[in-house]
Amino acid sequence: MPFEPLGILLLSAGHERAHYAFVLAAGAAAMGRPVVLFATNQGCRALLADWTTMDDAGRDAAVQAQGVGGLAELRAAAAEFGVRLIACEAGLRMAGLGIAGLLEGVEVAGVVTFLDALRGGQIVSL
Repeated sequence: MPFEPLGILLLSAGHERAHYAFVLAAGAAAMGRPVVLFATNQGCRALLADWTTMDDAGRDAAVQAQGVGGLAELRAAAAEFGVRLIACEAGLRMAGLGIAGLLEGVEVAGVVTFLDALRGGQIVSL
């Protein structure tokens, strides 16, 4: 039986929430579940090539010191497993961010694209 898509809505620029959004994304995708991570407002910072402008970005070193994969590792795993990353067009504007700084492969679209990709699947908000 195929999995329903998982939509992850990331609203926060906090490292803890972004880290776990990518844990969920990579984990679900590794199981064969289609995953769409949609970041909006300050959450778009997690989709920047240089994500160190996120709140509490220094937490990543502590995470890695405990033997847990850091944000860079999780983002690479998500890409490897085919997680679809979308930065909200309006959210980028609200956060004062441009598309030039986005991680390679990130789409810029709106909430309708996110919802359409899920087609009734589950949404988790962080």
